[in-house]
Amino acid sequence: MMKTMRGCVAKQSARAASGYAPYDLNDPLRINEMLKDEEKMVAEAAKAFCDQVLRPVVQDWWRNEKFDRKTVFEGLGDAGLMGPTIEGYGCAGTTSVAAGLISREIESVDSSFRSAWSVQSSLVMHPIYSYGTEEQRQKYLPGLCSGELVGCFGLTEPNSGSDPGSMTTKAVDDGDHFILNGQKMWITSAPIADVMVVWAKLDGVIRGFVLERGMEGLTTPKIEGKMSLRASPTGMIQMDNVKVPKENILPNAKGLSGPFGCLSSARYGIAWGALGAAESCFHRAREYTMDRKQFGRPLAANQLIQTKLADMTTDISVGLASCLQVGRLKDEGKLSVEAISMLKRYSTGKSIKIAREARDMLGGNGIVDEYDVIRHALNLESVITYEGTYDVHGLILGRAITDIQSFK
Repeated sequence: MMKTMRGCVAKQSARAASGYAPYDLNDPLRINEMLKDEEKMVAEAAKAFCDQVLRPVVQDWWRNEKFDRKTVFEGLGDAGLMGPTIEGYGCAGTTSVAAGLISREIESVDSSFRSAWSVQSSLVMHPIYSYGTEEQRQKYLPGLCSGELVGCFGLTEPNSGSDPGSMTTKAVDDGDHFILNGQKMWITSAPIADVMVVWAKLDGVIRGFVLERGMEGLTTPKIEGKMSLRASPTGMIQMDNVKVPKENILPNAKGLSGPFGCLSSARYGIAWGALGAAESCFHRAREYTMDRKQFGRPLAANQLIQTKLADMTTDISVGLASCLQVGRLKDEGKLSVEAISMLKRYSTGKSIKIAREARDMLGGNGIVDEYDVIRHALNLESVITYEGTYDVHGLILGRAITDIQSFK
């Protein structure tokens, strides 16, 4: 023991003499030092909420498809974490980086929870705040911020996924209201939502509408049998001649720029969140291979294991540094949508690879939910798919690189 301690002291002295700092396992690029004090406080609040409220229940909820809206939505609201970049209406009005840090902390527990938070903050509150009237903001945002109201976002349809412009949901002007018909698919929080931001074609132009539970002809059945995102409900929005008051249209959103603006905000948060899941897998794999002994020594003593861990922490660290830069650009108004595609694609692609590698490193224990990694791996199958698949974001980047559109 004394020999080991002397060795560590000698290494630290050598580093100090050379002008280099010790390696930080949890923050190799010292990203935390680049954060503002407010951002650090937000991250600490998010971590405390996750550790105290979400982490203790996630295994049981994911295993048994449980969800409690008061625990999650009102809990996030009470912690001041809902709709964090919005100014006023009870929201924190913090930076985009702080919002990303919240996403990272929540998804380190489970993508189900981050999906619920992300949809509420980026896909429901954002369009009401950015595209709505002041009356709509006053009516919906305080309740959504506190978590007393739950929201969902209806864009994807059974036959319209990567091509939202082909949606068949229609709105018809009928005097003092609109009539909406159609259905939306794969909608996070739909079965429990009070407020639904739904996109439909009105005279051939895509428009946004705010629907409320209880409107006649509106149903939100749950999708059963999911093997991913099991700790939050997913469903459909079915509209059969639903009457929507004229004042419920979002006046400042016309065409695909409306929903795409929401998706860009959410995709940015996903980039941070996916890396939170990857960090969880990395630390679990490191801990396991350090403790597990085979052939008389820890698995982590093998070169193959060490290079895998090195690849994991490199990909995570580069991703987090990129997220920080993109967050700064976002707040400065200098961010391109292509950069968001680059980051969403990078983070989800690297994170699912890390989760699968961690599963392999844990051997048979890797398929047991007690060790977390299989749960993260299955969740990330959804995360890499929704809000623009890995390949679609590649095509968005390809268009920017070549100035040639490969899809119509």
